[in-house]
Amino acid sequence: MPDHRDAAATALLLGGARLADGRTVDVRLTGERVEAVGTPGSLPATAPGVQRLDLTGYLLLPAPAEPHAHHDTALTSGCPGPPPEGPDQLRRRIIEASLLQLSHGATAQRSQIRIGDILGLRALEAAQAARRALLGLAELQPVAAPRLLTGRAGADNRAQLADAAQLGGTALGGCPDLDPDPAGYADIVLSIADAQGCAIDLHTDADDPARFARLVTAAGACRTAVTLGPCAGLSLLPPDTAARAADQLAAAGVAVSCLPQSPCAALPAPTRPSRPPTPPVRTLLAAGVTVAAGSGAVRDAGNPVGRGDPLEAAYLLAVRGACDTTGAYRAISSAARAVLGLPKVRIEPGFPAELLAVRGENLPGALSLAYSRLVIHRGRVVARTSAVREYCGSPAVPLTELPRQPAPRS
Repeated sequence: MPDHRDAAATALLLGGARLADGRTVDVRLTGERVEAVGTPGSLPATAPGVQRLDLTGYLLLPAPAEPHAHHDTALTSGCPGPPPEGPDQLRRRIIEASLLQLSHGATAQRSQIRIGDILGLRALEAAQAARRALLGLAELQPVAAPRLLTGRAGADNRAQLADAAQLGGTALGGCPDLDPDPAGYADIVLSIADAQGCAIDLHTDADDPARFARLVTAAGACRTAVTLGPCAGLSLLPPDTAARAADQLAAAGVAVSCLPQSPCAALPAPTRPSRPPTPPVRTLLAAGVTVAAGSGAVRDAGNPVGRGDPLEAAYLLAVRGACDTTGAYRAISSAARAVLGLPKVRIEPGFPAELLAVRGENLPGALSLAYSRLVIHRGRVVARTSAVREYCGSPAVPLTELPRQPAPRS
């Protein structure tokens, strides 16, 4: 894979793009930031070193981010026997899954990586190698996720989690519900993360109000950012109980990553319905909780047909009435970036040039049929997908009179 880290800073002029508010603009990117936004034709397009890209017919949006994936098991459905766990195979699989999500627009991704037991830190080391290989293309943030932590059985895993916390860019997580002592498991993760300054991302189904309240209280005492997900069990609670849980999350400053597309294989099997519900997103948002939406399993034991497409997650939130289209896109963009601890992105001067161009006129259309896409990371085009739709002609309607979707011009 080519190394993109030393690419010289260039200026890129995005011409004729439509914004979500309906304006048509030219946008100039310099280095890794948005330099200028103006009316069409108002920004010089012939200056030395400026490359012009015609985005007429495209909607320009802040790029999505992936807050909760499982790249170490991704793309293994249908494999005979256990998936290969060698370092090279793991690294290649994590890179392939990351590039798949990048092609959909996710320029930053958080991936849960299993550690401990016989696997040790092998998968996490492979994820760190993939993270380095992807520099300049996408930002990958691994989450070290052990299965057991408490008691004698969890002693080795506790030591490995402490080692994992020393690896730069690694968050700590796992699933307390799988441990015989869920509260003890959470306390171990939270204390190690707090001591090392690591972000925290824990799995929970959140269907036990008392246990969930204890977890949120403990998380709220941490100095580092905490995310819980997928929290689908909150949707099974009485509305007043779910509202109290939402208020507790908001008061503790804890975010939620829901998974509209797939179940989460990290949770206990009895709690994973065949069509996973999302938590009560409107209730969480009304309480002031940051709610992000992720992909979860991508073609593995948890979901053999996962696409890993953030726009599909937003589409499902909108079509199920969890929020409107603006809120749905916010869940996969600004909220997801907040979960990853990344700066905000706006299509305004001075903001990071993390952008997604989707063929379409408005956000509902983009969430419905987003086939052609152009992905920009750090001010560079890093992925492009062009789709052309044609219709077969008939004597009544010649083929030449039927619509053809052009590819973007550059």
